[in-house]
Amino acid sequence: MDNIIFDPPTDFKFVPGDYVPFKDREVCERLRKISGKDLEKHPNPDFNIKVMMNPHPVLIATLFSRIKEASENNKKITLILGNPEPETYIPLAQLINYFGVDCKNVHIFAMDEWADDQGNIAPETYKAGFAHSMLKYLVFQIDEKLRMPMENVHYPTNKNIGDYSKMITDCGEGGADICSSSPGWTGHMAFIDPVSEFITDNMEEYLQQEAKIVTLHPLTVAQNSLHGVFGQSGYIADVPPKAATIGPVDVKNARERIEVHALLTNNTFSSWQRMTSRLVLHGPVTPLVPSSMLQLMKTQVYVSEEIAAPFECWEKVGY
Repeated sequence: MDNIIFDPPTDFKFVPGDYVPFKDREVCERLRKISGKDLEKHPNPDFNIKVMMNPHPVLIATLFSRIKEASENNKKITLILGNPEPETYIPLAQLINYFGVDCKNVHIFAMDEWADDQGNIAPETYKAGFAHSMLKYLVFQIDEKLRMPMENVHYPTNKNIGDYSKMITDCGEGGADICSSSPGWTGHMAFIDPVSEFITDNMEEYLQQEAKIVTLHPLTVAQNSLHGVFGQSGYIADVPPKAATIGPVDVKNARERIEVHALLTNNTFSSWQRMTSRLVLHGPVTPLVPSSMLQLMKTQVYVSEEIAAPFECWEKVGY
């Protein structure tokens, strides 16, 4: 007999656990049923959602075109970049090398970095670190004659975290030119998690918060235990408990925002991002789903067809 598909039973109701950031099951069930091109419909015309086969080449092309344009016009460009993203940054560096694009005016900011239980930020030598990845797979992949000066490469450190948002604002003359992101399991942007260090009573106050060190949400730790840098095997004790992150104000101040929803579990159908995407795109704007703040802003969101696929209860499918 084929897998039986059915809606969740209505005769067994419960309140989600305390660790679940957004608990409104009625809203979640409504969002779960949105799929395909219906995800593109949004009341804010500046919040542009596009469902496509593979968003990553579009992201690579966008970053390359912006960098190339800045080089041709001899203008500074300031980028906030997520990490680790070798699949994005290696091709980007190859394009820069192939077309001989001078990156002397490119300034890049890693949007986050791991920190230990005492709040000490990981050094760039930490192999699971974001600065390590950005340097290895983007900066040092660019031919030395084209590479941006190292003083143009920024990432959170113990020394600069208190001024990191100011650094971005000053470098970008009001804000970054581009903020490139992808939501985590909690709906986080960078490591702006739904935790006490960030949650506020209203969005106006929320959006003014700057870079800081936070204690990570348990779902964020679980999510990252499935990442390649931690072995993809649920080794949660290997994932640092804290992190340094940009703040909502850095997202708000950016002149261009690009969000990609395309994460699968090692290229299978399984993805924690499928439900998170719906909460981010069409749920209420709330600190409980941090990336939902993008609904208030001019943002280009690219959603893969796999993430936009419908999902139900598949009774005979295991993990």
